[in-house]
Amino acid sequence: MSTTTSTPGTATGSTRAESAELTAVRAALRAEHAAVYGYGVVGGRIERSRRQEARDAYDAHRARRDELARAVRDLGGSPDAAAAGYALPFAVDDSAAAVRLAAELEERVAAVYSDLVRASTGARRSLATAALREAAVRAVRWSGESVAFPGLAERAAAVPGTSATPQT
Repeated sequence: MSTTTSTPGTATGSTRAESAELTAVRAALRAEHAAVYGYGVVGGRIERSRRQEARDAYDAHRARRDELARAVRDLGGSPDAAAAGYALPFAVDDSAAAVRLAAELEERVAAVYSDLVRASTGARRSLATAALREAAVRAVRWSGESVAFPGLAERAAAVPGTSATPQT
């Protein structure tokens, strides 16, 4: 899903680390906006037996979105508003496609939270770690497949010439 891009601002007088953290929080907020939109599509196409699972994921992403908007303000920034719509990575015409979209949403969110874990410290890092774990678990539930390092493998697959191996 592509999202609208805005130039991230930084808090006045912030340090370089705070600026990186604000940028990562904003990226996570944009990913959550896209996930909320995407789960609206999933909910319209998913089979009845998985509808509650989709609703729970939708609610979880809405809560994370609201939490991230507060975090942007706490860091001295202005939260980005959700776009009116987002481009889907493929047509979602049936329940099978809705399941694939849900898995894709979770993988993309996990990748962004992986960046936030790296850019943050303290309580915000703990929250980002929890969000990464939750997205990874939902991705496995939707796809039936897992990866060793959620958020990293997806990022490496999306960017040619990158590796999922952590840099030291």
